[in-house]
Amino acid sequence: MDITFKPSTNLIELAKITFNNMEPYYRKYSVDWRVQEIVEKTSGLENFDILHQSSIVGVLRLQYDVDYCYLRDIQVDPLFQNKGIGKAALMEAKRLTLNYGLKDLKLRVFKISPAINLYKRNGFTVESEDDRFFNMVAKVS
Repeated sequence: MDITFKPSTNLIELAKITFNNMEPYYRKYSVDWRVQEIVEKTSGLENFDILHQSSIVGVLRLQYDVDYCYLRDIQVDPLFQNKGIGKAALMEAKRLTLNYGLKDLKLRVFKISPAINLYKRNGFTVESEDDRFFNMVAKVS
């Protein structure tokens, strides 16, 4: 599958993908977010369109810290899930982490998310946890 990444210019479209994917979690945990709140919370991040055949099928969001890169989000349109796009996005996040001169890629994921398996298969381990989330880290090289 031909997957490419480019800096995002349409944060509203990406927020809609995020909202549609995350809405069951928002409902379960009583998070009152809408598309506009997602745009506001993600506008300061490094946002990338995930493209398949020139069409946006998802979003990759990163935030850089002094010591590590924080993977804030990978969201893939449900029609394109389970096709290797999440793995490709993780590889791109690791590449960008290295390009920034960092060696750790961190993320936070709901404990009930099926994405945990993707992260574990791609080198992430649980660093800490609370009642809702796993905080995970992967060494990149």
